[in-house]
Amino acid sequence: MARWRVRRIAFLILLMGAWWPGAVAAEPSVLGVRAGEHLTMTRFVLDLSERVEFQIFTLANPYRIVIDLPEMNWQIPPHALEKGKGVIQGFRYGLFTAGTSRVVLDVNRPVTVKKAFLLNPIGQHSYRFVLDLEAVSKEAFEHSRDKAAPPKVAALPVPPPASKNGAKPLVVIDPGHGGVDPGALSGSGLQEKGVTLDVARKLKQKLEATGRYRAMLTRDRDIFIPLRSRVAMAREAEADLFISLHADSHPNHRTMGASIYTLSEKASDKEAAAQAANENKADIIAGMDFSGTDPVLADILIDIAQRDSLNSSLSFCYLLIKEMGKVTRLVRNTRRSAGFAVLKAPDIPSVLVEMGYLSNRQEEKLLRDGGHRSRLADAIVKATDRFFAGRDL
Repeated sequence: MARWRVRRIAFLILLMGAWWPGAVAAEPSVLGVRAGEHLTMTRFVLDLSERVEFQIFTLANPYRIVIDLPEMNWQIPPHALEKGKGVIQGFRYGLFTAGTSRVVLDVNRPVTVKKAFLLNPIGQHSYRFVLDLEAVSKEAFEHSRDKAAPPKVAALPVPPPASKNGAKPLVVIDPGHGGVDPGALSGSGLQEKGVTLDVARKLKQKLEATGRYRAMLTRDRDIFIPLRSRVAMAREAEADLFISLHADSHPNHRTMGASIYTLSEKASDKEAAAQAANENKADIIAGMDFSGTDPVLADILIDIAQRDSLNSSLSFCYLLIKEMGKVTRLVRNTRRSAGFAVLKAPDIPSVLVEMGYLSNRQEEKLLRDGGHRSRLADAIVKATDRFFAGRDL
């Protein structure tokens, strides 16, 4: 009996090892980050759990250093290196594509990578990735860029288009930001990308639970998706409605309330124009290179086909305002419009929902709350019901 018991325990341990998360090869971890200055150099250091491969390239307009690593487990606080150091003004990190994590360093002038290397563990120090940066002239920067062109980003796979014949309406939900692009950040460290993903998941589940809709997310985890790819996903899937979810930030911390944006060539006000310009920077924030971009793709003109979708977008916008006003505070001029890149699908009614201000303590508390997030999703479902009830598909 004792021998059988030992064998049984051994079998269970082996069985657990087959599926227990700790038993599989863990992702390498980033354990810390720091930067310092020495003479003309700025040194950037990542503490790592193990040796990893890396790729580095530089970008201009604005100046950035991009470091691509394997998919990493980030064990550093959200405000790490927030104040910058030396030539480094800002630091962002996150999942860029499946299997690739990306670090983006905003630098305040043209720089060159003098050294980049890995140090083995010694004493209390783990593996370390070390990057030495030095300021150079604009000409020297361009020369170094020419010698090391950035890697091309592969196009994201797009779901096959669904049949329109008798199919339920397809709602594409776009959780704003993600991966290396965190979006707005509250004073306590709550990131916009996490809020939008959670509300998007809730909204998808609630829409599908009605039995009246199909729903699709542009991202279902913490990963970066280019703005153009988000639009392309919706168009390729032949979406009937596109909803982009965001949470706002404002220098005036007393500002609060939700707002709904639709596309227009001319912004409804200066704040809407500034918000669109900020959201449209998402691809730059993630360290993407747009040299050689087709100008037609870079600036989609609003044509006749789009005007019909714009009218539908406005109709849905007003329905959203009515329903969301029942569950959350709204800004005074709730309906706004501007040239958001993510709303530029010419044939799909599209809106961008700013669910509130993370910069406002009261609203940040609400946006942390799962119940409030669920109520926001419920309001969007009700507006969606009213939108499709009055529309001949």
